[in-house]
Amino acid sequence: MLHLIFVEAALEIVPTGLLGHPSIRRNAKRRKKRPEETLLNRSLHHAAMGRLPDSHKRGRPDIAHICLLEALGTPLNSEERLRVWIHTYGGYAVEVAPKTRVPRDCNRFNSLMEQIFAYGRVPLEGEPLMTLSQMTLRELVGKIGPDITVALTSHGEPSDLEKTCERLLSHKTPAVLIGAFPHGPMSDETISTADEMLSIHSGALEAWVVASRLIYEYEKAIWRR
Repeated sequence: MLHLIFVEAALEIVPTGLLGHPSIRRNAKRRKKRPEETLLNRSLHHAAMGRLPDSHKRGRPDIAHICLLEALGTPLNSEERLRVWIHTYGGYAVEVAPKTRVPRDCNRFNSLMEQIFAYGRVPLEGEPLMTLSQMTLRELVGKIGPDITVALTSHGEPSDLEKTCERLLSHKTPAVLIGAFPHGPMSDETISTADEMLSIHSGALEAWVVASRLIYEYEKAIWRR
């Protein structure tokens, strides 16, 4: 079972200090929501985010959306050999059930994420497909209990992805960390949870590209056995 953790995901409710900003209030009013019930979104709240700490890594829920679409639509997931998790910039973990079907429309996805931040799960009744818990990344990794944890980052040691996947497959519970934020390196806290930091390309790649290449090579490694 491969555990894929999208880390430092730029997915969060609007921070308290920004609730009074005109762009935040305007968007909330248009959607008939309270400002504190809406997601931080760079495309809507750029003017409000100027002085926000680590603003370059925040307000991009679309990254998590595309990553989930990519990962959950793979044969590896349909064969129940993949578990997907999101750990957000603000310290929340989202557990995603393999049978989850993420909305293709980004606005519907954002509304779904607002719901999970409000209620801690979706759907509200029946078996949950996504659940939200407040925990550190280290606590999440401890909950999963991987026997190896690898961070894929452009700042890591150059690595051949095919060989990396062969080695991951030799472990019972491997976990891979992929940054789901727009710019910058992984934080020291994130890096400290990994056993290894590897780079699969000479330059930076989008998170969903890294995820798709990893899953495909991992599937190929399975087929070769």
